[in-house]
Order: sequence, then structure tokens, then C-alpha cells
Amino acid sequence: MNVADSEVVVSILKDSGFTSTDNINDAGLILVNTCSIRDNAEQRIWGRLREMGHLKKRNKDLRIGIIGCMAERLKERLLETEKLVDMVVGPDAYRELPVLIAEAEEGHKAVNVLLSREETYADISPVRMDKNGVSSFVSIMRGCNNMCAYCVVPYVRGAERSRDPDSIIREVNELVSSGYRELTLLGQNVDSYSWKNDSEVIGFPQLLERVALINPLLRVRFSTSHPKDISDELLHTIARHENICKHIHLPAQSGSSRILKLMNREYTREWYMERVSAIRRIIPGCAISTDMITGFCTETDEDHIESLSLMVWAAYDFAYMFKYNERPGTKAARKYKDDIPDNIKSARLTEMIALQNKLSAKSKKQDVGKVFEVLIEGTSKKSSEHLSGRTSQNKVVVFPSSGAKKGEYVNVRIERCTSATLIGEII
Repeated sequence: MNVADSEVVVSILKDSGFTSTDNINDAGLILVNTCSIRDNAEQRIWGRLREMGHLKKRNKDLRIGIIGCMAERLKERLLETEKLVDMVVGPDAYRELPVLIAEAEEGHKAVNVLLSREETYADISPVRMDKNGVSSFVSIMRGCNNMCAYCVVPYVRGAERSRDPDSIIREVNELVSSGYRELTLLGQNVDSYSWKNDSEVIGFPQLLERVALINPLLRVRFSTSHPKDISDELLHTIARHENICKHIHLPAQSGSSRILKLMNREYTREWYMERVSAIRRIIPGCAISTDMITGFCTETDEDHIESLSLMVWAAYDFAYMFKYNERPGTKAARKYKDDIPDNIKSARLTEMIALQNKLSAKSKKQDVGKVFEVLIEGTSKKSSEHLSGRTSQNKVVVFPSSGAKKGEYVNVRIERCTSATLIGEII
């Protein structure tokens, strides 16, 4: 989401006469796009801002701004207490950047962190910042209505609002015309995408199908699905179209129904398992990844074991796993005690990661001997004579170039694997 937002910001500034630079020492304006979902992300930003202090000492005309989620949440500390920045701009105020920059250049503290119920930046053509020219992102909605107890997103990004589908299709067509061969549709909860006009209601399955039909050579991904909302209609849409990637990121967060209720996730362990079973039934061979939080408030050893057992049952191909850290302003921070000692959180996370490493290795070993269509994204990091790309299931494959080029589709037979990568040959 932050990449997509940064591309919108660059577009707005470019239209106002700004140019970007790859050398921070040449910059007259530095904007740091931030995330508040986890504390360690915020701590990295504080460290980065303090490192930038020496740049301001060398260049008194330099202006530094914080944009995004952290701006909305910590505006007073950023401007008044720490005094590290000149501008604080929330995620719904990017159109005001040229005016706010002018205020900062006059020596004023420039602030706009107001949230909007309408802003989607649908009319802005993002300036693509990706380097490979093969894959990119398209934001289809902003905000979130799911008030998960641990999550700060609804407070810093506001309520859900979906983008006009015509603007999405226009952006996708521009990407295809520019040579892109893969895109990811982005939303905090893509399943709840909904656009109404006089004659119809367009939900996410309908939007996804419209995008897939633009060009059979265009691969389509999406993130993220919410387990309470993912429908059979969406699964059948994915199954119908070869160019909709067979990978679904379906965050579980916990395998314990008791903990899920405390988290306000609005589904049970049994509901989640039924949705995974539906994916396996309707889309054979579909990869499933997840998010897991360990050490949430009141979590017992039994709750932790239920999370581990769900991971084994679901046989996840990949997982993002984190220790719970309390975010100020959330329901969990207001109503629950963060009562699991850090050493127990760490021990549970270590056990969870070790288990997922085994599951990921097993998933890759099962691919050895199979043939996959791979979209080439570029040269392998370890060898200029090898290429790298991903399967529809979002697994990285490395193989000798054999004359193939970036942006092409090739069939690769998997010969062996490492813990992170499939290794094969073009056939």
C-alpha cells in the first residue's frame, strides 16, 4: 500500500514541477512515507529522521516531511516535541502537498492530517517507481471498516471507500500499454470492494474478472482477502481465468476461536478452515499464505498450540509471523492488558517460525519435477547468467537464461529447491 501511495505522491509533485533524485544529498525536499501498523516500523522511522538531522545542518533550505499513517497518528510529537520535520501530511491529504510545501518553505509548520470519506486518488496516474517494468500495483480502495482489536489502520486511514471501476480499468490499460505483464490489486480488504451506479453493483469478483479480461498475457494478483468475506463467487472467478494467479493471502492471525473473538476478527477457527477447504476444492493447486500474531492478550499455551495446529492443517506455503505489540488507540490498548511476557511471546514466535520453515520447505519439495509457467522478472541476484521469476502460486524460480528475456513467459521444470527458491530449467 505504501508503494502505491508513494507513486501517487510522486505524480502530484511532478505535476507541480518537482523532479525526483536517487541521491539524498541532492534533495531539497525529503518525504518519508510511513506505516503505523507495527511498532518496529515506527521505531525505524524515528531512527531515520534523526539520521537526517545532519543533512539539515548542511542544507538549511532542506525541508523534511512525514507522510502517511504515522503522520496522522503522531502529528504533535513530530512537530512540537521531537521537532524533526517541517511537514506532516496524512494519507488523504496528498493533493495539498504543493501548498503545504510552500508553507514549509516560508518557515511555517505545515500540517494536514484530515481523513476523508471520498478521497481515492482515482483521477491521478501514479508515476511507477518499480525498477523491473514487469510488475506493478493498482490501488482499488482505501481505508478499512474492520475494527480488529489490535489494528490501528481504521484510525489512521479512515473508513472504506472504493474506487470507480472505470478509473481502475483505465490505469490497468495504461500499464499493459507500457509493457507491464503483472499487477496486484490492493486494498486493506479487497473482498469488500463495492461500487454502485444507477444500474448495477460491482463487487470484487466482477472487478477482478473485468481486469483479467483486458489481456490474457496480463497476470493479475490481489491482496488482501479477509476470511469473513472471501466468497465462493470470488473463488470461482479465479478458477475460470488462467491469468488470475493461483495464490490467496488469507490472514488467520490465530488458530484459537477464543483469541479470534477477542481480536474482533468476526470468524471462528471452523469458519476459517471451511474457507481454506473451499479454496482447495474450487482452485486445485492454489497456494495459500497467511499472517499470524503470537502473544495476543490472554493467549494461553493451549491457544498457541491451536495456532500451530491450524498452520499444519492448512499447510501454508508462506506466512508473515509477528509478536503482538500494543498500538495506542486501538480497542486492545483501551480494554485489554498486554499480559503475555515478552520472553514467552518470543519463544512462541520462534516455535511458529520453525514450524513454518518446515511447511514452506515441504511445499517447495512437492514442486520438484513439476513444470510451471514463470513470468521472468529479471536477472538472478546471485548470477547474471540466471534469470528469476515467479510462478502463478507466487513462488520464486531461478533458472539459466537460455536466451529468454525479462517480461517473457517460459515453462520451467523444477529440478531442485532451497528453503526459499525453486531451481529449474526452461523446457
